[in-house]
Amino acid sequence: MITRESAETLGLRALGWLASQDDLLQTFLGATGADVSEIRECAGDPSFLGAVLDFLLMDDAWIMAFCDAEGLAYDTPLAARQILPGGAQTHWT
Repeated sequence: MITRESAETLGLRALGWLASQDDLLQTFLGATGADVSEIRECAGDPSFLGAVLDFLLMDDAWIMAFCDAEGLAYDTPLAARQILPGGAQTHWT
């Protein structure tokens, strides 16, 4: 069971991993329009951490690389994302 605190911690781990991936970090910065100083300021914001997970979840290769590096099951980031603000899945039926 993932708690809000563990979801935020996983978001921080994802941000740290993302920061260590130079090319991917540049892609993230370009997609968000943020710069490195803004990332540091937002690192404690659960909504921002959810956005980091959203970004990684856009590409299976990115999420697999993150999970492999962190020793996580591939579905763990999605489970954490669902707990953070804006992560609830919409049910249309």
